[in-house]
Amino acid sequence: LDSKNGDAILDLLLNLHRERQTTLVMVTHSPELAARAERVITLHDGRVVDDTRNGVAAGARP
Repeated sequence: LDSKNGDAILDLLLNLHRERQTTLVMVTHSPELAARAERVITLHDGRVVDDTRNGVAAGARP
């Protein structure tokens, strides 16, 4: 998708997530996209290396 349509789709998904109080799982390599998430779990070589909620570390494990 181009940037404009990608942003529109993301806005739609995030609105549905909030309105319906559902879980939304996204996989991305984009720091900009990850910054819009409530929670970001970072993996390295298949292991969790960071778990952040609303910009606050929540028990990161290297």
